[in-house]
Amino acid sequence: MSLTLDIGATGMLAQQLNVDVISNNIANMTTTGYKRQRAEFQDLLYQTKVRPGASSSDQGTTIPAGIQQGLGVKAGSVYRINEQGALQITGNQFDIANKGAGYFQITLPNGDTAFTRDGSFQVNQDGEMVTAKGYTMNPSVVIPQGAVDVTINATGQVLVKIQGQTNLAQAGQIQTALFANEAGLDAIGDNLFLETEASGSAVVSNPGEDGYGELEQGALETSNVNIVQEITSLIQAQRAYEMNSKVIQAGDEMLTTITQMR
Repeated sequence: MSLTLDIGATGMLAQQLNVDVISNNIANMTTTGYKRQRAEFQDLLYQTKVRPGASSSDQGTTIPAGIQQGLGVKAGSVYRINEQGALQITGNQFDIANKGAGYFQITLPNGDTAFTRDGSFQVNQDGEMVTAKGYTMNPSVVIPQGAVDVTINATGQVLVKIQGQTNLAQAGQIQTALFANEAGLDAIGDNLFLETEASGSAVVSNPGEDGYGELEQGALETSNVNIVQEITSLIQAQRAYEMNSKVIQAGDEMLTTITQMR
């Protein structure tokens, strides 16, 4: 009888995690470049009381199904869904949207390289293109003083117009990174990720090459959260949580009945 309480408890814990993941998706529905997450679950070990295929007689007959009692549910993973978000036109010359696969590379203060889909860049006091935290792009792109216009083309070339000069000058080359398993990246906040053994090493190249998305200046990639889908999933998780609580309540009432027997 105690298994009923334990199984119901695992179900409530699983749905609590599900609600937490959905809540985080909804909270980040306006976060630039955010990729929604999905909780996935697995059944727990089974108690085998009668093993399937066991012999049931001396004539060689076997038990076709047996008796295996499940012990509940557990979290298997929280999976990041890396589909393209919609593009939002901003008109800001340092906003860059990646139309396709690839991550911008960012140099952290400790020298490590992080990766992001957030293309909302700015320029610091030295003319370097940086994130909102002031972390520089890798490879570094420096906008020279006196530049009156900046053009970032689809292949990542940063071209500047210098006052008094006819031809455009190249100020840098933006490169993006691909991973064998994007879901294996380690999220560290601030829209940044670190590579892990699960993600594989970054493969870096120029935007627009085979397998790499092209860039669009003056636009940002929005979150890929579908609010209608998230609200529907939230209602389902809430109902599942309530049903598991009913299981615990039923198990408790059955135990109460036993203790009151005379």
